[in-house]
Amino acid sequence: MLSIAKATLRPSLARAFAAPATSMSLHTLPDLPYAYNALEPYISEAIMKLHHSKHHQAYVNGLNTAEQSYAKSPSVREKIALQSALKFNGGGHINHSLFWKNLSPTSADGGNLSDGPLKKAIERDFGSVEEFKKKFNAATVAIQGSGWGWLGYNSATKMLEIVTTANQDPLLSHTPIIGVDIWEHAFYLQYQNVKADYLTAIWNVVNFKEAEQRLAEATK
Repeated sequence: MLSIAKATLRPSLARAFAAPATSMSLHTLPDLPYAYNALEPYISEAIMKLHHSKHHQAYVNGLNTAEQSYAKSPSVREKIALQSALKFNGGGHINHSLFWKNLSPTSADGGNLSDGPLKKAIERDFGSVEEFKKKFNAATVAIQGSGWGWLGYNSATKMLEIVTTANQDPLLSHTPIIGVDIWEHAFYLQYQNVKADYLTAIWNVVNFKEAEQRLAEATK
């Protein structure tokens, strides 16, 4: 089932997987494109190490286990029973693989949105970059429990839109351009329960170049 789902993913989702989607392959934890301490002071080394090596690894392990169980399941009933594990762990792997690329140290231009197609689209659809950030943070901080805040491209309206998803649900209604993890494991060690401070800080390390590349892929 997951191999079929991966075949239909948009390009930006498909390239998030660390291993090709085949019935015999195991998913693996992707390496970070920077050191664990590279996003300080905005995201601490302790958070990055725990988030990547423990939480993302758990989703990878859970996805491999669920896919193996699915392949061995003799009945439709048993396959249906595995859907929640596939969705949760598969979504966790997709979302986090995108998230790591979504971030960049300030020394590597993180937080800098240069003039170009992405900035132009944000200003067209939200009025200004600052207004976009304000609306994105408001929508994301309002998520009850755990989830993700997204800037997504709507292929039907040809517009950028702010969307939220619960738990580890991947963004399927839009092409993900920017995603922010609002699970407590993403911020609690540093920001405790003050989600607003975390959301304000993270814009300093958003990889807008990666986001612009995703937008270019989505609008081909």
